[in-house]
Parts: sequence; structure tokens; C-alpha cells
Amino acid sequence: MTLTADTPDTTTGTTGTGDDPAPRTHLPSYDADAPPRAPRAGLGRRSPDELFVRVGAWFSALGLAWLITQRLLPLEGIPWFVVVWFVAGVVVTGVATAMTGTSVDVKDRVAAVVVHGAMVVVLGALVSVVVFIVLQGWRPLTNANFFVDDMSGVGPRDSFDKGGVGHAIAGSLVQVGIAVAITLPLGIGTAVFMTEVGGRFARIVRTVVEAMTALPSIVAGLFIYTVWIIALGQERSGLAAGLAISVMMLPIIARAADVVLRVVPGGLREASLALGASRWRTVWHVVLPTARPGLATALILGVARGIGETSPVLLTSGSAAFYNSDPAHGSMTSLPLFIFDSVRSGDNALMQRGYGAALALLLLVLVLFVVARLLARPRGNRPTLRSRLRRSSSSRTRKAS
Repeated sequence: MTLTADTPDTTTGTTGTGDDPAPRTHLPSYDADAPPRAPRAGLGRRSPDELFVRVGAWFSALGLAWLITQRLLPLEGIPWFVVVWFVAGVVVTGVATAMTGTSVDVKDRVAAVVVHGAMVVVLGALVSVVVFIVLQGWRPLTNANFFVDDMSGVGPRDSFDKGGVGHAIAGSLVQVGIAVAITLPLGIGTAVFMTEVGGRFARIVRTVVEAMTALPSIVAGLFIYTVWIIALGQERSGLAAGLAISVMMLPIIARAADVVLRVVPGGLREASLALGASRWRTVWHVVLPTARPGLATALILGVARGIGETSPVLLTSGSAAFYNSDPAHGSMTSLPLFIFDSVRSGDNALMQRGYGAALALLLLVLVLFVVARLLARPRGNRPTLRSRLRRSSSSRTRKAS
């Protein structure tokens, strides 16, 4: 394909440089016999040599793992084989990369292998726990009464069509609801103080919050037990359990919300202040709505930490086999406490009920996660469902009139 860019003079028909005829402009033409164009390689696409190094290293590591565990060292069992295979894979990947690349390539490949291996280990542990709970506790969940009935008058060896964990589900929701009502305004307020106000006292508060993040759950339970029950003379109840759970949730929500509020661009604050808004209106109408999805994530982390606690509830609430609608008086069982009492009983049927309660706890956390994400998702410019329904109803009334 050729293209000539010389343009003749429109008046004389020459280029103006002599008596030579002016070259004409030629349109591009395609040669049918020319070879096809080779596609350009993408930036993220690996070359055949890189694929050979990555895949071949793990096949050779597989042979080395078999040689080491089966012939050289007395390391029997699949776990030892997997560990030796991973270590040999890292070593062989580094050596093979060093033969064709630089030290930066070696560090990059080894770091990528270690990170992917850690991801596989964490994902495998999570999947194994979930699969084990499902295999052990799916039978009680096949009965609808398991979610609505309580265990009053039900023996440990009765069939699964009698009794359930409805009282434990209700207790968990009540206790976590009390904790959320306490910790959500306090946690977000603490984060706003640390991020927007600042100062020397804010650094002290941040240090205390970071220290409380690693607070053992038994210490939180003992604190509420000594202050609320012994010093103030209150009885064990769902309210006391909610207070203990709030002590565990508060540093999680405050720390996560502090990180989220820091990510909000400073230009938004400056624009709001430049338009004449006060600091409080800037935080309320600009900063918090912008960080709403992140604040929902902070709430989810706090709820996930609080809803699975056992020792604070064991010290402050007590165990009951029936519904309790008054969180301020009487014992109130939660799902973690029911799981703890059932699994340690030693009876096979009651242990299956405990595993079923653990599966119900996983489902409850999943439902709370989905609800929180739906409530905190950014609205954007799309009209809400309520406005669309109102618009459709008004259009129908206009047509009818």
C-alpha cells in the first residue's frame, strides 16, 4: 500500500519548481498477495517462554516433591507432599527465572507465587470450614420448625421435627441490634472527630482505638460483668450481652470508618467550604454521603465480629431454652452460645443441631451483609423505585381522567 502526498498546483498544473510535470496523488491500494498482518501482542499477554517457565517449574517441582517425600525423607501423607511441592515450586521458579531474567524478574515471580499460594491456603481453609459445617448440619435445616421453634420441652435425642433455634436467632438479632444502636453513632462520631477535627487529643483517641482493636473478647465480657452486673447490681440479660458486644464492635467500626473517611478527596471539602458551608454541614452533606459504601463495610465488619462472640454472652446473658422478648430481664440465648452448649454436649443429635445452628448463623450473616450493601449502595442519577412507582401511578390517573 503506497500513498503519495504531493499535490499539484490547481492553476498551472505544475508544482511551481520548474517545467517538470507535477506528481499526482495516488489513492491507497491493497496488495492481494501480501502476507497478513501479524497481530500485536497485548501488554498483559505472556510469551511462550514465560508460560514454559511458569508451568514447567511446577511440573518439575511435582517430580521433586515425589522424590523427596517418597524416596529421600520419611515424610508421608498428602499435607507433607503439598508443602514440599509448594516450596520446591518457589525454588524452581526462582532458578528458572534467574536463567533468563534479571533479579527484579526473580523477585517479582517469587513474590507472585507466594501471594497466590497464601490466597489458595486462605480460600481452602474457608471452603473446608463451610463445607464441613454444611455436611454436618444440613439435616436439621430441612425442617421449617428449626427456624421458628425453641427448645423448651425438647429432649436432646428428640427428632429434628421438634424444637429449633428460633429463640437463639431472635436473641442474636436483639443483642446485635442493641450493640449496633450503641456503636454505630459512637464509632462514626469517633472517626469524624479523628479525621475532621484532629489535634493532640485526636491522636490519643486513635491510639486507644487501635489498642482496643486487639482486645480479647473475654476481657470485654468481664468488664461488663463487673461494672453492669456486680457494681450496678443488674441481672444477666440480653441488654448486658449487647453492651459486651458493643465493646467489641466499637473499635472495629471506628477504625474502619476512620480509614474510609481519610480516602474522601480533600477537594470535596474545600469546594463545600468555599461555597460558604460550615464544617458541620460539609461533614454531614458531603463527607458522609461520599463515604457511605465504606461506612457500610465498617458496619459489616463490626457486626461480623460481634455476632459470633460467645464468651461475652456466656458471662453476661446466660442460657435459656425459650423465647425472651424482654432484653432487660431474664436470660437470652444467642446462636454462638447455643452452638457452644450443643457441640460440647457429646450427644450426636444435639451436636447436629449445633452444626445446624452454625449454618443458620452463616446464613444470617450473609443476609445482614446483603441488606447492608443494598442500603449503602450509591444512588447515582437513576430515579428510586418509590419515585418510579409514584410517576407511573400519576400517569395512570392522568390517562384515566
